[in-house]
Parts: sequence; C-alpha cells; structure tokens
Amino acid sequence: MRLLRLLPSLLVGFGVVLASGPPASAAPAPGCATATPAALADFFDRELPDRLRHDRVPGAVVSVVSGRDTVFAKGYGMADAEHGVAFSPSRSLVRIASITKLFTWTAVMQQVEAGRLDLDVDVNRYLKAFKIPATFPKPVTLRDLMDHTAGFEERIIGTAARTAADMPALEEFLADDMPARIRPPGEVAAYSNYGAALAGYIVGQVSGESYEDYVRRHLLDPLGMTHSTAAQPVPAGLARDLASSVDSDEREHIPFEFDTLPPDGSISATADDMAKFMIAHLHPHGSGILTDATAERMHTRSFAADPRLGGFAHGFMDRPMNGHRVLMHDGSWEGFESVLVMVPDCDLGLFVSANGTGGIESVTDLMPKFFDRFVPEQHAPAPTAAGSSSVTGPRAGFYLPARHNESTVEKLNTLLGPVRLTVGDDGVVHFKGKDWTAHGDGVYRLADGSDRLMFLDGADGRRYVATDGPAYQLMSPDETLPVNLVVLLVFAVPALTALAVPIAALVRGLRHRPVTTSGTWRLGRGLAAGAAGLGVAFLVGLTAVVLGESGEFLYAVPANFRLLLAVPIVILAAATGAIACTIRGWRGNAGLLARIHQVTLLAGIAALVWFLWQWNLIGWQF
Repeated sequence: MRLLRLLPSLLVGFGVVLASGPPASAAPAPGCATATPAALADFFDRELPDRLRHDRVPGAVVSVVSGRDTVFAKGYGMADAEHGVAFSPSRSLVRIASITKLFTWTAVMQQVEAGRLDLDVDVNRYLKAFKIPATFPKPVTLRDLMDHTAGFEERIIGTAARTAADMPALEEFLADDMPARIRPPGEVAAYSNYGAALAGYIVGQVSGESYEDYVRRHLLDPLGMTHSTAAQPVPAGLARDLASSVDSDEREHIPFEFDTLPPDGSISATADDMAKFMIAHLHPHGSGILTDATAERMHTRSFAADPRLGGFAHGFMDRPMNGHRVLMHDGSWEGFESVLVMVPDCDLGLFVSANGTGGIESVTDLMPKFFDRFVPEQHAPAPTAAGSSSVTGPRAGFYLPARHNESTVEKLNTLLGPVRLTVGDDGVVHFKGKDWTAHGDGVYRLADGSDRLMFLDGADGRRYVATDGPAYQLMSPDETLPVNLVVLLVFAVPALTALAVPIAALVRGLRHRPVTTSGTWRLGRGLAAGAAGLGVAFLVGLTAVVLGESGEFLYAVPANFRLLLAVPIVILAAATGAIACTIRGWRGNAGLLARIHQVTLLAGIAALVWFLWQWNLIGWQF
C-alpha cells in the first residue's frame, strides 16, 4: 500500500517569492548563511521548476521565515491544473498530513502548561470510555506517545474514509481499532499515527472540546491562521482554495480522503499560515500559544536510541543536518508531500508542499541542496539524550522497519518489505543499497558523512539498526522471504501433483478396474488433494486481491478478501480429515507410491498451514 512507504521519507519541494515589503535581513548567526530574498529566489527559481516537470508534479508552494518575519512565500506551478489555478502561498490550502501532529503535540504542551496533563503518568488516567491494556508492566505515557515509543504496532486498514458519513467517531475508532502493543514503552521509536490520535483525544478529554474546535480556538485563531482548518471536509468558505493533487505515475486526480484519526493528519493550511506557526515556535514570546519556558521544554530532546543519533523532541523529529540541529516533521497524504523544517541556531524556518506523488523525489533531491546553500556544514557536538539500548556489533540478516504489524493480516506487508544487511570481510556494512564504514564507538557512517547508524541490543531482547531516522528490527529466520519461499515451494511441488489423484480414480473407473483400497483411504486421498487444490487457488486469489485492490484496504477490508479468508479454514478442516483418514486407512491395500505421495502431499499442506498461521491468514485477524 502506498502509505507504507510514505512517512519514513524526507520530503521537500520548494518555491519562493519576495513577500510584500520584506524586512531587511539580520546578520546570520555563526555557521549560518544569510537567507536573503534575492538568494532564496535565485535558488528556487533555478532548482525547482525543472525538477517538478521531471517528476510530473503540478506544483509546489513554499514559505521561509527568518527571525520573526516571513521573508519569502511563493507558489510554483498549478494548485489545480484542471482548472488552471496557480499556486498561491496566501490562498492555496494543502493537506499537511502528519505535520498536523506538531499542532497536536503543541496542544498537549498547552495542557501540560495549564496543569491538566502530566507527560509521565499512565495515559489511562485520562481515559474513561476505554483503556490501554497492561500488556507490559510499564504503562504508556504521553511522553511515549510524543516520542513514538509507546510500542504500538502499525495499522493501515480503515485509516481513511471516502465520505463524512463513513467517518467513525474518534473515540469509537480508538477503542475498536486499537493496535496491539508489541514492545515495552520507552525502548524503541516506531512512528505511530494511532499514538498521535490518542494524544489528541486526551487533549479533548481534559479540555472538553473536540479536536477540530480545540485547534481552531487555541492554535489557529491566536496565530491568525485564518486560511487553515482541521475540519474534514474543508469548510465551504475555504474549499474553493483547496489545492488538487495527482498521482504522478497515472496522471489521475486523487480525491479528498478523510483521515479517520484526525489529530494525526487532518489539517489543511496555506504556506503563509504555516509560516506563522513556525515563527511562534522559533519566537514563542507573545505568540499566544506557548510560554517561552514551555516552548523551550518542548524543543528539548526527549528520546534517542543513542545520544549520537537523531531522535525526538516532544513530537518534533530532532535531526542533525550539516552539523546543525534541526526540528522538523514531514507528511504525505492524498498525493501531497510536505515538510516543515526549523533550524533554531540559524533562526530559520521552511515549509514546503508539493501536490503530486512524484514530489517525494522532487523534495528529497532539493533538501541537501537547500542546506548546503543556506545552512552550510559546520562542526558541532552531538546532541545528548538518554538511550535505552546498548551498542553492539553488526549482524548480517534481514531487517524490517520497527514500524510494522505483527497481530493481523497486515503482517503480510513485512514479508516483502525487509532490507538485507551484509557485512564484508573488511568490516564495511552494506545496508539500504549503501556502504557504511565504522568510525569508532559503534558508529557507522556513509562516505559523505551524511547519515549514521548503530547496532543496538534492545531492552526487549531484539537486535536493532538505529539510524538518524527510522529504526529497523532484525527478523527471525522464519519471517524472512527466502525461508517462506522455501516453505511455499515445499507446498507447491506436491500440490501440483494432487491432480493425479482424481485423474487416477477416473482412469481406474474408465478401465473398470476393481477398487482394492478402503473407502477411508480414498476419502483421505480426496481430502488431501482437495486441500492442496484449495491452497493453490487461495495463494493465487490472495495475490490477485492484494495487487488488484491494495488501495481499498485503506478504507476497509474488501468483501472479496473477507470471503477469501474463509478458504484457509476449509483447508485446515480438510487437512485434518485427510490426516485422520490416512492414519485409519494406512493398513489397507494402498501401494507404496500412493503412500509416499500421500505423506508428501500432507507434508506440503502442513507447510502451507504453517505459512497461513505465520502471516495471520487463519481466523479473520483484521
């Protein structure tokens, strides 16, 4: 599914113009370049348009802040190509997706400031209609939610709706579609939309306001973000200015999709309004949303797997770039690719959004160029934060993102998504298509020094690769693709010979040969052949449904997939009957080849059942 590859990506796409009456640029801080209007315009005018055309993206919009001012804002290309509407930084609304979480985390800190919330107590204290189960001794806290260390698995099914009528109440969705807790809290960061939505719901519980109303009254209105909203659908007065997004590969318009977890991604905003939000965080005094002390606390690093790696600062992604500390968040939804970046020591902020899925490539290409030009490389000490895992050496194997599913049919996504890691004789680690070399104390770096990784033994007993971005978890051998392909081969080879059973019976009947085997034995043979045939049909059907209707899972489990999952139950029942009949009829007059074939067929079916159980395909586990 498209969303599985979105959030770990670094997304940027730029376009800038001089705002009316631009302020004079202050002298840059040490290690920072002067982001003048002319320099910014020259950079984006040179770099952005050709890249957008290459990636088939209709347009992009950007705002840049320096100090307390919006120094640039410009749109490039079309906000709505079908109707010829150009991008406007002041009018064009874009879906900022997961950047919405920064508003949610700011709301949490407002309530902490007001004394209604505590970041370090069990979140169940604030929940009345449902509770987070005590899967592990340590409870989930708001700090865990902000750091994405609550330990929830990933869930994608049902996280979008096509119409307002299909939208569940937030409380209902959080209670009924709660993801499993798969690791102790506070140990490993694994990005969680559910966790952010839970935090937004808790803000509503203690404030007595819905998420939409709270954001409007306590964030948008105080900041003067008059052309932004958390409402779904976008209110009529703003809807005419909502930008249209496209699938860059198919060149098709992507319709408005409702986020069923609004606090994780519902906000639509203009680039000008997002500039106001950045200024409020860079200069909170007088902003009306946070005090200086609370903002400083929020911007303080709160988690990192190791102090030398990137981490989180109370919901902000805390990343090193060119030796500077960067507070950021990205977001991708409905074809919009957006990013918000703040560089506190340069007093610089950038928001950009592109309205095509190809914007992933466009903005990823532009980010390092922007930093090299306006936030040049400097030597800086590594940030500090308490890590909860121990450094160890590299171990070859297959690694999957720490953000994954284990308890439902969505676990199947992990089968094709792992990354192989190898270690050369010279100690060089090959991971994600790149070579990483040791730089002492367990740190591995790329040749250009742009990214780092470390190998950690987690307190949960698992081995991890921690990077400046997402973490990866070492897979057990039975979860890897090579092992599972062997298992399927063990099933497929004898299964394809199962057709010989009814053919042999037909030939025997046509030739009027006497039946020498017992009815029990023949029933066992028929049940085994039937189970094998159903297994082949199921695997073919599973492939067809997943490939053909992958987008439907975002809204709900497709009806044909639900029906398909009845087949494994039939296979299991038929296999059980086949085993029982084979044992009872074993002493009959069956020939040696028939017996060998039957045992081989049952062994293959057992391999299939193991595969189905391993990937939660038995029992409607949604």
